[in-house]
Amino acid sequence: MIKILANDGIHPDGLTLLEEAGYQVDTDKVAQEDLPRVLPDYDVIIVRSATKVRKDLIDQCPKLKIIARGGVGLDNIDHEYAESKGIQVFNTPAASSQSVAELAFAHMFALSRFLHQSNHQMRIGGDFNKLKKIYSEGIQLRGKVLGIIGFGRIGQEAARIGLALGMKVMPADIAVSEVDIELNLFHREGLSLTTKIETFDKDEVLKNADFLTLHVPFGGGVPLVGKPEFDKMKNGACLINTSRGGVVDEEAMLEALASGKLAGAGLDVFDFEPKPRKEILDHERISITPHIGASTHEAQALIGLELADKILAFFGDDK
Repeated sequence: MIKILANDGIHPDGLTLLEEAGYQVDTDKVAQEDLPRVLPDYDVIIVRSATKVRKDLIDQCPKLKIIARGGVGLDNIDHEYAESKGIQVFNTPAASSQSVAELAFAHMFALSRFLHQSNHQMRIGGDFNKLKKIYSEGIQLRGKVLGIIGFGRIGQEAARIGLALGMKVMPADIAVSEVDIELNLFHREGLSLTTKIETFDKDEVLKNADFLTLHVPFGGGVPLVGKPEFDKMKNGACLINTSRGGVVDEEAMLEALASGKLAGAGLDVFDFEPKPRKEILDHERISITPHIGASTHEAQALIGLELADKILAFFGDDK
């Protein structure tokens, strides 16, 4: 029997598919330090971002055939080494694209209308009329320039939302030159529109974006957006990062906020998860969420089903 350790969980829909196929799926969390003792008995491990599968652990698991990541990135897995050992490594890049893109826009709306600040101030008893005056300086997203760094699945979903809101979409991607974006209008069944979006040079995007949203992988090294990039951005722009901690130089971001170069930032990911730095948590112009980009009911169901489908396809009739 094929044994699967879903160490960071799996949606019931995916779990049902695997169990109906006759696979043993264990969902009890195994602490990272206990994995070298437990994982050698399993054929498959399913992880999210919490569990790390590094070279030393891989070497202790000769039965392991699949490392499956429920999500987009593979930065918590030594995937190249695993593949060199004949272990299949895959993720679920399509399943959570809509959810992550919508969260990016949730941060944009929060920043543009001071939702995160006014919500907090009203709850702690701030003067209503004074707050009304302070927070009456919001802006609309329509007509603003949406810069997108990384024009893969999530970046394209962000473009769809931006287009529907009437924003000017300017994406940058080193591997993509143009994409046909389809807009499905659900109020009229079968009605859709398609438009071609061309990518721009990254510096051009930085220079023009009112809202800059990041949708890129990151395996470590130099941050993609640091002081040189902030210096190129227009004054008063907003930065959104729902991709990976480390993509943004947090020190440079705080400096840009202090100088007024950035009007605000929306962050779902951080350098020091699960304990982001206090300067970020306390900053009134940073909208924050606890790494929940893919955490919607719909996305989790799709992730579970995609994981199950890929595992079933790998093993075929072998149980």
